[in-house]
Amino acid sequence: MGRRRPQYPDHAMRILVTGGAGFIGSALVRVLLRDDDAHVTVLDALTYAGDRANLPDDPRLAFVHGDITDGRTVDRLVAGADAVVNAAAETHVDRSIAHAAPFVTTNVLGTQVLLDAALRHGTARFLQVSTDEVYGSIERGSWDESAPVAPRSPYSASKAAGDLLALAYHRTHGLPVVVTRGANTFGPRQHPEKLIPRFVTRLLAGRTVPVYGDGGQVREWVHADDHARAIALVLAGGRPGEVYHVGAGVELTNLELTHRLLELCGAGPDRIEHVADRKGHDRRYSLDTTRIRTELGFRPAVDFAAGLAATVEHYRRKGPVTQ
Repeated sequence: MGRRRPQYPDHAMRILVTGGAGFIGSALVRVLLRDDDAHVTVLDALTYAGDRANLPDDPRLAFVHGDITDGRTVDRLVAGADAVVNAAAETHVDRSIAHAAPFVTTNVLGTQVLLDAALRHGTARFLQVSTDEVYGSIERGSWDESAPVAPRSPYSASKAAGDLLALAYHRTHGLPVVVTRGANTFGPRQHPEKLIPRFVTRLLAGRTVPVYGDGGQVREWVHADDHARAIALVLAGGRPGEVYHVGAGVELTNLELTHRLLELCGAGPDRIEHVADRKGHDRRYSLDTTRIRTELGFRPAVDFAAGLAATVEHYRRKGPVTQ
């Protein structure tokens, strides 16, 4: 099927990306700015995981320091946008287990503030960036987009709630909402609380790496550049009211991934420290990506092994990080 575009006004495309200074958000901004007709505004609270240095220097990019729960700021920015991409989120499972309130505030209430503003101003497209974790755990096979959500952590529950709210605004009000749910994402510029940068920075510093339980948890991986390209495709041509899965089909146990990182960092298996498993730890995630491949022609472009090696080199060049 050919790539379809929503009916935007006859002027340069104006896109608001919330959370655009974060890991996936900044990758998306770089992809969007490849289109000479795109003008991007980033709204980001610059919490610990956001960094303006992640953003390119481009005259078509505007940055606003603010929070998606701030209704006045959101209303002003949405009024000037043709499309909204909500990539702002609290995303770390361990942090959500320790303190869930910020996750509910940002991932649910913040999404509602954005949706209300989009509804008021007749936004031509609202894209909600989400995660495969909303489905819980799958023993075999892969989830398709019709699978029911069954989150098992405060983080994934808050993301599921935001997704359902966004889809409800489509069904109730006709707001042209699309949702992407992505696999575990890796690449440069990721905050070192996440598994790959955390393990790499610890290994490069001569430290051990903590592997939860037996390390047999299976995750699917996609590079941030591919994830961002997929979001851009859904923004341009996804069907309103639908969910699109984003993945590259690369599945590894956490222990298998750890051994790859050990090799890339020149470290031995003695650097692995098995620790008590995380509460409610999902055993396996796996996404069926047939819809985005057949409808929008998405194909991952970054080879996993090459992308992982380049990611390790990024953190090697960056220097020591305390984590």
